[in-house]
Amino acid sequence: MNNNKMIPLSVPNLSLDILENVKETIETGWVSTGGRFITEFEEKIAKYVGVEKAVSCQSGTAGLHLALRVLGIESGDEVIVPTVTFIVAVNPVRYMGAESVFMDCDDTLNMDMDKLEEFLENECDFINGKVINKKTNRVIKAVIVVHVFGNPANIEKLMEIKEKYNLKVIEDATEALGSYYLEGKYAGKHCGTIGDIGVYSFNANKIITTGGGGMVVSNNKELLDRVAFLGVQAKTNPLYFIHDEVGYNYRMSNIQAAFGVDQIDRLEGFIETKIRNYNLYKEAIENIEGLRLLPFRADTRANHWFYSVIVDKEKYGIDRDELLRKLNDNNIKTRPLWGLIHRQKPYIENQAYKIEKAYYYEENLINVPCSSNLSEEDVEIVIENLRSYKE
Repeated sequence: MNNNKMIPLSVPNLSLDILENVKETIETGWVSTGGRFITEFEEKIAKYVGVEKAVSCQSGTAGLHLALRVLGIESGDEVIVPTVTFIVAVNPVRYMGAESVFMDCDDTLNMDMDKLEEFLENECDFINGKVINKKTNRVIKAVIVVHVFGNPANIEKLMEIKEKYNLKVIEDATEALGSYYLEGKYAGKHCGTIGDIGVYSFNANKIITTGGGGMVVSNNKELLDRVAFLGVQAKTNPLYFIHDEVGYNYRMSNIQAAFGVDQIDRLEGFIETKIRNYNLYKEAIENIEGLRLLPFRADTRANHWFYSVIVDKEKYGIDRDELLRKLNDNNIKTRPLWGLIHRQKPYIENQAYKIEKAYYYEENLINVPCSSNLSEEDVEIVIENLRSYKE
């Protein structure tokens, strides 16, 4: 089926109403790292996810870097991370001079908490409140859990592990704004608000965007105060420019926040559209032999940020890579799963524990168009192409 219309993978859903906010930043001169929209955006995010305070920053990556810093991760430490993620979830560990230990995924694409527990029990010693990696003799201080594609991870099991082993938990919720738990101990809690610290991203492909930018949340006000302090160059005395430690230029601009205060008000509508389109895909793909749409966890309200289709070459007739080429050649923008991080050049020497399931998803997964402004007509075009390649 030939398609002349370009159907993007995931693009911003912007309204011209934002221009009034941007106009105000220009008229007042508050275009940089001060201005009322920054405070308003922080307050709106905090209220939406149900925390007392949120601190804005330059990007999700900056937020993760600050999180590691304020949680005391130091050179020579180790942090447990997923191999199924975008590499920016892992790089900040190296910024701190620490090293990553890579964990496999489960069938939600999130970190396999059973393997995490097995690793800590069998491959580590727990001495004087510290986890010591037997292989490297390094202290493991934290776990970074990524809520992949907006699908909430098994946070209840992770928090039990955290308490047992005295570990810090950083929630990389950069893809999961709007995802929350419906059942269990954390029913009603948003992704990002349960661990020691959580981070959101507003990159252009995320569910809401400020063009760039991120947000850090925590139930620990002292941690957030430190995040705010370090993110503005650690000014101990702003008037006389006294700096007692090294900080970062990680501030969000007022123009970015001007976008954010409008976008956050539209988030629930975006999620509603994403769920509707996901269900359209689901109904159709169930009838295409050899394709399977990955589900979101039933005990959560996931934001349905990205849709993942699994390709069974034997039953579908072509493999994932050929399907990718055909769709992209026909103006339907699709992509594979990220290359597993433990096999990326900067991390090939790092420890990786029993990576198995991740290989299957790396080889067979494709992400299909999922923008919040994707029309039902566009979904039908994608589905018709998926059917035609099977035929």
